[in-house]
Amino acid sequence: MAGLLGRAPGGDFTVVVRRTDGGPVVIANDPLLRDGRPMPTRYWLVDPEIRSLVGRLESQGGVQQAESAVGAEVLEQAHARYARERDALIPTGWPGPRPHGGVGGTRRGVKCLHAHVAWWLAGGEDPVGRWVSEQVALPVADLAPA
Repeated sequence: MAGLLGRAPGGDFTVVVRRTDGGPVVIANDPLLRDGRPMPTRYWLVDPEIRSLVGRLESQGGVQQAESAVGAEVLEQAHARYARERDALIPTGWPGPRPHGGVGGTRRGVKCLHAHVAWWLAGGEDPVGRWVSEQVALPVADLAPA
């Protein structure tokens, strides 16, 4: 995984989406890193091909396009769903800092198309991830839950 991330993972994770050949596509991060720091990004896109497709759209103004296409209210609801799912995994009585925000750690708007696509591919109700999939040719036929 370090090769796909470009660094050693700082926390525990599970692979939740794989290519049909077994290659990891999306990981689900624990909400706390091993040292106790919060990890706001629950789902992380690690597949190089899909990251590249999404990155091209992002570099062509995809963040602003996605925000316009989806709408602020729908996006805020998605952020709240994501945060509830992530925060439910924090141990009861956790005394330390907690993750904040929704998808990609933000509360409003779109910070990163990759984070939205990762959640959508993992089965999340993410309108931005769905929008991105409609804009680029994501190889969804080659993907399966892990």
